[in-house]
Amino acid sequence: MMQDTFAKAEELAEHVKEYIHNRMDVVKLDTAEKTSKVAAFVIAAITVAVFIFSFLFFASVALAFVFSRTTGSLAWGFLIVGGIYLLLGIIIWLLKDRIIQLPIMNALLQQLFRNEEEDDEEN
Repeated sequence: MMQDTFAKAEELAEHVKEYIHNRMDVVKLDTAEKTSKVAAFVIAAITVAVFIFSFLFFASVALAFVFSRTTGSLAWGFLIVGGIYLLLGIIIWLLKDRIIQLPIMNALLQQLFRNEEEDDEEN
């Protein structure tokens, strides 16, 4: 009788160890998945930003030449475009929390917690 109790206790301890090991594996996989999704989002955002900045650079140079023709001075054309960027920079700086920080934070949180919401819906 005592040996049966010890055998069952050992079996139970083995099941608990296996459960803990499996649970740790699930946490590791979940962390790896979330990390890879966030990394993919960041890499995609950086890639898109590079193309957008390239477009803006060439469009700015073209616009500066358009203003240069209008004003008759190459310097004034580039100064006007620089002034436009300065004005846009000031506006973006004043609105940075609303137009930059919150959308980025929301997108990252959505990526991080998307799986948890899907898991909750399945249960």
